Amino acid sequence: MTRLRLPSAPASLLAGAVLISFSGVWVKTAHVDPAVSAFYRVFIGGFVLLALAWRRGELQFPETRHWKLGILCGLMFALDLIFYHHSIGYIGPGLGTILPNFQVFILGGAGILFLGERVRPIYFLSVPLAFAGLFMIVGLDWSTLSDAYRLGVYFGFAAAACYAGYLLSIRQLQSEQAGASLFYVVAMVSFATVIFLTAEIFRSGASFGIPDLRTLFALLALGLFSQVIGWILITNALPKLRASLSGLILLLQPALAFVWDVLFFDRPTSPINWIGVGVTLVAIYLGTVRKKVKTGKKGAPV
Repeated sequence: MTRLRLPSAPASLLAGAVLISFSGVWVKTAHVDPAVSAFYRVFIGGFVLLALAWRRGELQFPETRHWKLGILCGLMFALDLIFYHHSIGYIGPGLGTILPNFQVFILGGAGILFLGERVRPIYFLSVPLAFAGLFMIVGLDWSTLSDAYRLGVYFGFAAAACYAGYLLSIRQLQSEQAGASLFYVVAMVSFATVIFLTAEIFRSGASFGIPDLRTLFALLALGLFSQVIGWILITNALPKLRASLSGLILLLQPALAFVWDVLFFDRPTSPINWIGVGVTLVAIYLGTVRKKVKTGKKGAPV
């Protein structure tokens, strides 16, 4: 079996967060339909992951139930990417990347309602704190925002909901395929995602065509760095680090995405906007460290 040599866990997680922080930049630079950029992201990434699984001798034929779970994961991930990429087009890669991270609050609510999880009181503070930070970014008067900007915010929240669904379903898939290669599992989900994205491209009448070299480079970077290399680095690091430290480092991803939006796309940003970014990221971090593990009749913690 061929083993990949990866850096230390903190360095691996840091590098993965930095690489994935450029996802919104590549999406905006590609200037193609959101479903098309999402398609090439998972299509390129899926083939690379499948090749890695084959190289490592980890290919296997999944059972029927696993296929069904894989298809559900693919649907959730396809919707997540479509909404995320649409959001970037309306509100930029900065805020467009921060909003999907609100999934931590959706997962927290699901844990409380359906998994019997106990939470720290700070969790209930983190939710209004996150929205306070969001209003500091977009402005307190919602009615003054353009219809397109508001639509972008709605798409961002929709991406958060779908991403939460994806995380729950792929967690279930991984638990049922204990011992299976993560490369293979994510490759399988990637190709399921491709099916749904292909259907959306045909439905919308978009083109699979790549208009120029800039688009080709952006799509290759999106598939290789965001979908493969960044994911491998993060997956390698997470089991080796404390959850609190991991959550803190991973906040670099939305934080840097906002910085790239300002640097590369001249996003107008006032001091109150920057404070809002900081407040929102702190709230998201508090949401990720909210849990106290509870085991029992409900099953293993998630």
